[in-house]
Amino acid sequence: MSYNVAVCVKPVPDPKHYDKVTIDPVKKTITRTGIPTLVNPVDKSAIEAGLQLREHYGGSVIVVSMAPPNADEILREVLAMGADEAYLLSDRAFGGADTLATSYTLYHGLKKIEAAKGYSFDFILCGSESADGATAQVSSQLGEWLGYPHLWNVFELEGTPGKEGGGEKETFSMKTKMENGYMEWTAHIPLVLGVAREIRKPRFTSIMGIMKAKNKPLTVWGRADLDAAEDTYLGLKGSPTQPGEIFSPDLKRSGELFTGTPEAIVGRVVTVLRSNGVVIGG
Repeated sequence: MSYNVAVCVKPVPDPKHYDKVTIDPVKKTITRTGIPTLVNPVDKSAIEAGLQLREHYGGSVIVVSMAPPNADEILREVLAMGADEAYLLSDRAFGGADTLATSYTLYHGLKKIEAAKGYSFDFILCGSESADGATAQVSSQLGEWLGYPHLWNVFELEGTPGKEGGGEKETFSMKTKMENGYMEWTAHIPLVLGVAREIRKPRFTSIMGIMKAKNKPLTVWGRADLDAAEDTYLGLKGSPTQPGEIFSPDLKRSGELFTGTPEAIVGRVVTVLRSNGVVIGG
């Protein structure tokens, strides 16, 4: 039995350039112009999990991302890892989306891919959280839109074949991380899983993989292509989570210069500390 896997990935700002990240005070969205991006690190673990499912069972691995147009370079990178195809959902109408609007857009993208391919995805994998927003909500919301069982923070995934000739579905065993341990689960496909880094170690991208990626399909869809989606659930306007006022905190501090002999300066420091409630022995 082969399985068709979709992996949702997100380009995030390169941590080396976080000092350049700003927020537009009017639009209240992150300004990404001129900031390099990379594949959300835990999403690479999700890709690796998908690739290993394909290697073990057969099937396909399709990568889906909702991102700006320049994310095509990021998708070429994950194609070089071994994914079969990539789809980029990119349109100004999708901009400024919170997690609910993001999951809604991804949902309609996945359903359109399924209609085009003539099959349904058996696994839909996401990273447990993104490096920039870290809300850890998209995978669960996506599972709700699809009506599929879903788990978050999965760090182990193993399959157990059904009884031979009995027509029973394969059972998948999973473990999810908790603060003081883990929980064990069993389920049948289809499944939506938000996976942790520990689930798989991403493979290195080879030169051959990079060369093959140049010829792999990369499809870009905009708002007009997701004709079944409703505008009321898209982008900033379709996001129930709205930012409040944005301001930069005042980090200035008052200071006082003490002069004189070392003994006089120490005495003055002790006096100021005690006047501000600091208990000093002696």
